[in-house]
Order: sequence, then C-alpha cells, then structure tokens
Amino acid sequence: MPTVLLSAPYMLPFVDRFKMVFDHYGLDVLLPEVHERMEETQILQYAGNFDGTICGDDRYSEKVIRACMPRLKVISKWGTGIDSIDKQFAESVGIMVGNTPNAFTLPVSDSVMGYILAFARMQPWMDDAIKQGIWEKIPGRSLSECTLGVIGVGNIGKAVIRRAKAFGMQILGNDIKAVAPDFILENKVEMVSLEELLGRADFISLNCDLNPTSFHIINPHTLESVQPHAVLINTARGPLVDEPALIQALQEKRLGGAAMDVYEVEPLPPDSPLRKMNHVMLASHNSNSSPSAWERVHWNTIRNLLKGLQIEHADFEEVEKKYVSYS
Repeated sequence: MPTVLLSAPYMLPFVDRFKMVFDHYGLDVLLPEVHERMEETQILQYAGNFDGTICGDDRYSEKVIRACMPRLKVISKWGTGIDSIDKQFAESVGIMVGNTPNAFTLPVSDSVMGYILAFARMQPWMDDAIKQGIWEKIPGRSLSECTLGVIGVGNIGKAVIRRAKAFGMQILGNDIKAVAPDFILENKVEMVSLEELLGRADFISLNCDLNPTSFHIINPHTLESVQPHAVLINTARGPLVDEPALIQALQEKRLGGAAMDVYEVEPLPPDSPLRKMNHVMLASHNSNSSPSAWERVHWNTIRNLLKGLQIEHADFEEVEKKYVSYS
C-alpha cells in the first residue's frame, strides 16, 4: 500500500473527508504536525517512509529529495508556487512535481484591489479614528487619480490590471517576459522599466514569481526610486521584498505604506516592526482565500498525486463528484 505524507495546511483541516478518497485508492496517510510549512529537518524525519507527498511550501531541497529516494515518486504541491521545491533536481531523478497553475488568480487579484481601495479611500483609518472618538476627515483619493504599477504581468498581474482599468487607473507594467500586444492595447498598459514604474506609481503591486531574477526585487537600491506617498502591495512571495530595507523606508517616510500578505519568514515574527506600523496592513498568507478555488486545488492536487504514483484513476471524476464540497 503506497504511503502519502500529507502536510498541506489547507487540506489538513478536511482530512477526514479526504481520507475516504485515499482509502478508495488504497493509500495510507501520514499526518505530521505542521505549522505553516515543514522545514528540511522535519521532512528528513519521515525520509524513506513515504511514496508521495501532498505538501504546502515545504522545503524539498536536493538534500531532502535525496534522503527520500528511492521511495519518493511524486511531490504534489497544493497551490501554484513551487519555489520551495528543487523541481529541476527532482525531475532529473524521475520524481514528478505537480502543482495547480492559475489556481488563485481571482481571489488574489481581488485582495490586491481591496488593499488599493483601503489605502486610497483611507477607510480602515477613518473607522479606527471614529471608534476612538475622533471626528476627522482623512483625505482620500479617487482611483481615477492614481497610477498603478504591476510588477509581473502573468495571470494574476493581468487580472489585477483588468480590475484596475475598471476603476479608471493609469496602469504601468513591468515583466522580464514579453506580454501579448493585444492585452497591452486592450487594457491601455504602458510597459516600462522597473525604475520608471517605481518612480511613477502611486500603488506598486508585486505579482511575479519568486526566481533568481526577482529575489529581493524590492531592495535598498530599488526603494530609492519610489515616491514617498507610494504604497507597496505584496501578495506574491515574501522574499521578493528585502524586509529590513522596506522597514527602514517606511520608518524614514520614504514610502507611504505597505500591504503584506507574505513575508520572508512565516509566520511573521512577533518582534517585527511591521506589526506596530500605522500605515501597514498585514495578513497571514491568505490572499488565496476562496472556497471554490480551494476545492479545485484540493482535487487537482490529489489527481497529480495519483498520476505520480501511477495509480489507475479513471473513475476520478465520479469520486470527486461524490465528495466535492464548496461550503
């Protein structure tokens, strides 16, 4: 009986429902204790004891993968980003790496617009003032008066741009890959250099993958280009931002605000200065929140697992219909 290490935080609360599915396909399940993700040392404790894994942002480095060989056949990532997995090495030794591309485009792009609206209209701060007994008319801006810079014009970046266009924002884009000309024309996107985008944007949204070219794309040097009233929004990956540099820019008022859903270290450490900053909005790596999106990813992740384990699953759609839930 193949054994699966199930460590994806978004699936663990529903393990009882999915246990019936695993039983159907003859799978034994290991359930480790997980706090956000499994680090190398935690995974190594299970090395050699599982044939496949359904994981979150667990650290499947070359070292870990080698330790799990030859038994490990598939790493099925819950979600889209696989930057915590050494995919190149895994596939070079015959281990399948699966994910769900374009999984959370809608909820993440909605989250970006929510942050933009909150900062432009100052609603959280007006609410807080009223509740403290302060009657203050805090100045806001119409989005039609603002410029949005989108770094990374992929699926989520495009969805953010479409939403921003509906609000009448001027839109700047930056990407290391070519963006389809028809999308640029249709949405009136001005593709510019990173330096120009940072220098002109009122809101800067990070929507790129984490890779060697984007690691710390926001750093002391690039922060020199931003306008002092600009707001940085990161719903992509924590290491896109050099956090000490961001904190310093905020403290010195060289940046007007930040909205952070992801961090270099997660959970965000209790002593992080970000926790005490007034013009910073924080969330718990949860911009993907969407019952229907989560459900689609649950099932696609299981499908990838079965494929990697070479388990016959011609009846998968019937099984999915039996146990699917959008509640």
